[in-house]
Amino acid sequence: MEKKSYLKRELTPVKKAAFPAIDAHNHLWGNWQVDKVVQTMDETGIICYCDLTSNVNIEFAGGGYRITPGNISDFFNNCVKKYPQRFYGFTMAGFARPSNESLFENANEFVDECIQILREHVEAGAKGLKILKELGLHYRDSNGTLINADDPRLDPIWEEAARLNIPVLIHQADPSGFFEPMVPENEHFDSLSKYPSWSFSDPKFPRKDELIKRRDNLIKRHKNTIFILPHVANYAENLRYVSNLLDENPNIYIDFSARLDEVGRQPYSAREFFIKHQDRIIFGTDMPANIESSVDMYRCYFRFLETFDEAFYPPDYDGTFNRARWPIYGIGLPAEALEKIYYKNILKAIPSLENILTLNKSEVI
Repeated sequence: MEKKSYLKRELTPVKKAAFPAIDAHNHLWGNWQVDKVVQTMDETGIICYCDLTSNVNIEFAGGGYRITPGNISDFFNNCVKKYPQRFYGFTMAGFARPSNESLFENANEFVDECIQILREHVEAGAKGLKILKELGLHYRDSNGTLINADDPRLDPIWEEAARLNIPVLIHQADPSGFFEPMVPENEHFDSLSKYPSWSFSDPKFPRKDELIKRRDNLIKRHKNTIFILPHVANYAENLRYVSNLLDENPNIYIDFSARLDEVGRQPYSAREFFIKHQDRIIFGTDMPANIESSVDMYRCYFRFLETFDEAFYPPDYDGTFNRARWPIYGIGLPAEALEKIYYKNILKAIPSLENILTLNKSEVI
């Protein structure tokens, strides 16, 4: 529940994004009733929506979720064909497996199979490869050994992505508080109480710094592969580090999905960061677009990017406004930066997207 504030301030009404926007980080999770999603998109100016997990189904249970393999053809039939030019998808290829099962028994066979699936899905229209945080945190081989993001046995997969000219969107680590003890003093205590499977304080899990280091090893080792690092490279609490990472690695982009709370509470640093790296930041939300609060969710993102509004509350991780952590502040970006972030940068990362989008060239370019 949003806390009652006695602060007298004006909030700028922003009904649609200043430019046509592509939500380049989201999920349908096998839910093909997309009419409401399209309605939300139309109301808010979202011209295209990326389902990063187009060959995956998900079930929420036990304070977390369980992924199971799906059929990517269902995505193409229920989304792309039904709503041409409004959806595109990534594949998880061979990584679309439950995290409580061994990822592979024979690494070479897994890699070969994964590459074959990747080729088939790209041929069918998939625009990228998505890797969930289960890699590095949960996935193990048949010996019970944790498989790290920079495991050299997986190298051919990242090289194949480069050959296919598709990006790899890889999630590694989570907010720092998720790796600390779940106590009331932890600023993410309420989130972890709601989703206990998000807590990685148990010593059986690698520490956040280790996960980030391995991720960075991966992107440095595969300089010809484009990597999209979601959630402000999963280190929104340390913009100086992320800025240096972008400076040192021209093969990466970032998005700020599900991190309005983090960047919005440091508006001076965030504005400087967004302007400096305006060519490398991609718009995405990672929040449902088919629920009652979805329109307000998108408009909150627009308010953050486009205005200098003060002390407003971002949506929770699930896209609702039922819980307020802390207020955020707008960063009022110039039009040139907004245009790049809303749609131009993802078209650079995925050039083939221009073939599926009908943009009003006189209006947006």
